Amino acid sequence: MKTKFTILVIAFVMSVGNTFAQKQSNYKCPDDAKTEAIKSPHKIVFQLTTADTLAHKALMKQLGNIKLVSPDTKIEVVCHGPGLDMLLINKTTVLKGIQASKEKGVEFMACEFSIKERKLEKSNIITEAGFVPAGILEIVSKQEDGWMYIKSGF
Repeated sequence: MKTKFTILVIAFVMSVGNTFAQKQSNYKCPDDAKTEAIKSPHKIVFQLTTADTLAHKALMKQLGNIKLVSPDTKIEVVCHGPGLDMLLINKTTVLKGIQASKEKGVEFMACEFSIKERKLEKSNIITEAGFVPAGILEIVSKQEDGWMYIKSGF
């Protein structure tokens, strides 16, 4: 499992690094459409379904790295199932990271369906988070609108 995560992290870092290198150089793609794609802000939706606090901490680091390299990137984190723990007032271990990410424009969404399934109230969710009726459908909608999907966690 750790090997799979390490490979995913390496691929992600290489991808972000490659994008950064292309933006920093004077490289001009021969195809104007490709040049525009590189210049346009990215849109990423992260899915979080784990209660693992180490995964929550790793996600905060990833969000910070993305915003450092590409500040205009739009990011939404959708938490559902056990991933909802990251947004629970009495369970989150990364509130400061969430607050810092929120200041940089990252949106955090709690799945209302998961809240009901777990017999919780919206008042149990940190004030920094918004709500979506169903986490999976939010992710699908974002993908249909051209957002890139990243599964967060180990």
